[in-house]
Amino acid sequence: MKIIDILNQKNMSLSFEVFPPKKEAGLEGVRETTEHIAAQHPAYMSVTYGAGGGTSQFTLDIAKNIKDRFRVPTLVHLTCVSSNKETVKNRIREMHEMGLNNILALRGDLTPELEKTDRSKWDYRYAVELIRDIKESGYDFCIGAACYPEVHPESPNQREDILHLKEKVDAGAEFMVTQMVFDNNLFFNFLYKIREAGITVPVIPGIMPITNAVQVERALKLSGSFMPQRFKAMVDYFGQDPEAMKQAGIAYATDQIIDLYANGITNVHVYSMNKPDVAQAIMDNLSNILWKVF
Repeated sequence: MKIIDILNQKNMSLSFEVFPPKKEAGLEGVRETTEHIAAQHPAYMSVTYGAGGGTSQFTLDIAKNIKDRFRVPTLVHLTCVSSNKETVKNRIREMHEMGLNNILALRGDLTPELEKTDRSKWDYRYAVELIRDIKESGYDFCIGAACYPEVHPESPNQREDILHLKEKVDAGAEFMVTQMVFDNNLFFNFLYKIREAGITVPVIPGIMPITNAVQVERALKLSGSFMPQRFKAMVDYFGQDPEAMKQAGIAYATDQIIDLYANGITNVHVYSMNKPDVAQAIMDNLSNILWKVF
């Protein structure tokens, strides 16, 4: 099933992101973890692509297992920053042959090694170039793209950032998934601005449950996301008690999701960090809300 078909339904839904292991030795454990999440029957699951594409085969294996064994649609991440056109062409073909028909097209993070290279010689410098190649591949993929409600770290301002988002849509992106958001007002403001700019595709807010204090620093490093005062207060008060922090983090994420649903957002994506218990707790908290049609 294509992600855009899920997003066009009127019922509320929840999806989860999982990531592959860094080494083959961890594949079995990660596969088991992702199966536990898939068994909860989310609307779909996304599977990330390791930095530099080093875990690409694990990504495809996990995605195919979820799709085949649990009938859960999968959204496969594909990054291009360290790839040449031939590698991308082969990866796209593999996805098609495995029956994986949803791709989240990303530039990918710049590792310290990549930052030292001459970008002018890269086959791909931006995600929009990857989107165009997927669209021109001849395969019938549903393509998604990433967006940053708080502006991409490398963009000079939000106006230019939104112009680049419009380029992705014009190139073939059918929906967008946001970087992690901890303040819903920022998401609503961003949504208003892109609609004014003529971007009409579905935009899925990304929510990360912070279940331990260490995650806060990592979240800031990855996204530079704004942390509202009530979130900071939660971490300050419960951060030293692991079980309390876990419960509080799940409650905060649940509250965000309910607020999004109550304001007309029907699809929410959760960065579950390969934690089945966290995914299950959020699903349980929303058990009488999910898949309702209003």
